Amino acid sequence: MNDRPLTHTAHQRLLPRLHEGDLAVDATAGNGHDTLFLARRVGVEGHVYAFDIQPQALEETGRRLQEAGMASRVTLLQAGHEEMERRLPAEVRGHLAAVMFNLGYLPGSDKQRVTTASTTLQALEQAVRLLAPGGLLSVLAYRGHPGGREEAEAVGERLSSLPGLAIEVLESPGPVLFLARKRGV
Repeated sequence: MNDRPLTHTAHQRLLPRLHEGDLAVDATAGNGHDTLFLARRVGVEGHVYAFDIQPQALEETGRRLQEAGMASRVTLLQAGHEEMERRLPAEVRGHLAAVMFNLGYLPGSDKQRVTTASTTLQALEQAVRLLAPGGLLSVLAYRGHPGGREEAEAVGERLSSLPGLAIEVLESPGPVLFLARKRGV
């Protein structure tokens, strides 16, 4: 593996899958880096839906999008990623080009507030149903915080059990990146 961070690798793998006019989801908005990446890729004709349960995360993501002139391309949703299917418009079902997860905790905030396997696994199953054929699911799981290793293992097990996915796993000493392409086009 190369020396670049897995966050960069996730973006590089999504580049050829995201085009002007596409729909995408950032399931864990955090500080908005992935949301901004997705907004740039889908262009003015596309749209991104970004989820986070923490108001601080959505405020930071909104600020980052405003500064980049991309706020109109994104809908910010204060909700857990396990509410994805319920909160997204019905017309996006089966039409998402990409869904990104960056698990763990919000950098610069309370490290006790973390994603959990129970909600993440629900969200993964929903994301797969929402993806278009050929769509890409990117899950970056950090293993260094309490519960992180167990969540990463549960993600790997669940992804490998879901039908219709081509899965690639990229390891590092810290996080692990799961890339799952929905078979089809």
